[in-house]
Amino acid sequence: MTMSSADVDAGVTRTTRRVFTAAYKAQMVAEYDAASDRGARGALLRREGLFDSHIGKWRRAQQEGRLAGTPTAGAGGGGRSPASRERALSVENERLRAELETTKAVLDVAGKVSALLETLSESAGAKPRPRT
Repeated sequence: MTMSSADVDAGVTRTTRRVFTAAYKAQMVAEYDAASDRGARGALLRREGLFDSHIGKWRRAQQEGRLAGTPTAGAGGGGRSPASRERALSVENERLRAELETTKAVLDVAGKVSALLETLSESAGAKPRPRT
């Protein structure tokens, strides 16, 4: 929606999106997680004008180290060393290779079954079987 000159003349101001600092986000996630009384989390969200989706996004960012100013920020992958990340990627790569080989084998068998069924279907259609 664009503002017309009439809106500007009438004193209508355009609202802007709120910008949250990393420290505020970390504080809200901590307060939300610490809230244990019935309705305390909802009260926190209403007081701050937030939605639970904000907290979820901020928590994921904090866990992934994308939220600057938090303990895991900048550690890349939750504080794991480059060697352990490389080992984890190597294990994941091997798992995916094994899954690919299994998938190829299943597709090969499915192709052979399809060809066999097609052959059986053609031979059954050419020679009708006598009924007993």
